[in-house]
Amino acid sequence: MKVKQINTGIFIDKKEVIAVELTNDKGSLVKIFNYGTIINKFIVTNAKGDKQDIVLGFDEFEGYINPDYLKNYPYLGAIIGRYANRIKGGKFEIDGVEYQLAQTNGDDCLHGGVEGFDKKVWDIIDIAEEPHAKVTFQYFSLDGEENFPGDLAIQLSFELTNNDELILTYSGDTDEATAVNLTHHSYFNLSPTGGNIKNHIHQMNVSYWLEQDSNSVVTGKLLPVEGTHHDFRKGKAIGDGWDEKLGYDQTYVLDKEYGSLTLASKTTETNSGLTLLVYSTEPVAHLYTSKYLGVKNGKGGVDYNEFDAFCVETQHHPNGINIPDFPSTVLQPDEVYSQTTIYKVVSQ
Repeated sequence: MKVKQINTGIFIDKKEVIAVELTNDKGSLVKIFNYGTIINKFIVTNAKGDKQDIVLGFDEFEGYINPDYLKNYPYLGAIIGRYANRIKGGKFEIDGVEYQLAQTNGDDCLHGGVEGFDKKVWDIIDIAEEPHAKVTFQYFSLDGEENFPGDLAIQLSFELTNNDELILTYSGDTDEATAVNLTHHSYFNLSPTGGNIKNHIHQMNVSYWLEQDSNSVVTGKLLPVEGTHHDFRKGKAIGDGWDEKLGYDQTYVLDKEYGSLTLASKTTETNSGLTLLVYSTEPVAHLYTSKYLGVKNGKGGVDYNEFDAFCVETQHHPNGINIPDFPSTVLQPDEVYSQTTIYKVVSQ
């Protein structure tokens, strides 16, 4: 097991961007930038014995701050916070006080506002090589940042095991009641040659998905998957019955006991023989098949287009801060925010 830090010489807000590489005994490698805790590489050995990178990104860090990339910003590989997905009207209320956020997606707030956790340089507070390669990052979000209340301290660790499990462990605390809903936005493609992911076989143990309004904001209504193309319980090709113009950009309620660490999804690609298993303590998983992806000069100079990747964004219910029937996304000063998500890769 090995941990390597690489200085980029690039400074943002007077903090240097540093890459951290985690390597296990099998030679699998995960590379993470402290900027947005971006997962830049996730290299494993496929069934043919070839090394394969299963996440989208750029060869050099500069790609992530390129103005052309940011014009159609897809959050490649980054953490999302303080609040993932959309908040209706960009506003919410806690203890009788209303908070108005930036309306960054139509009239709604998307992924934490104008400058969320994905555009912050995090501090590296710990590294370890035993028992597994591990790095822990920390970010202090001050009261009023993006108009969220309370000072919020978040720690996020990445741990790579010899079973090709990348374990993300989140923890946090606040000095004032605030809204928190974190996720990670990695774009996966399990094919050795990349391209459209419609033939990936995807499975999720979900009986309901969340209705959305015309701007993709969750309304609070649960819809059954049975008899619809949203039914992934037995596993099927992602492109089997999907809307060919829109793909998937929906949130699915996991059939599980609240807070337990369980399998959220299983995705397999035949040519590589790779399977990605996603485990999480979170109650829902948002499946996004990259309808709006349009990135020039990705890794190896390859352009990334719509449906060239899938995301499994484990989190609490989107817009849950405004829907009392959903599990609470309010973090109180006497509570600790806690979440674990595991990306496990299996080669068969």
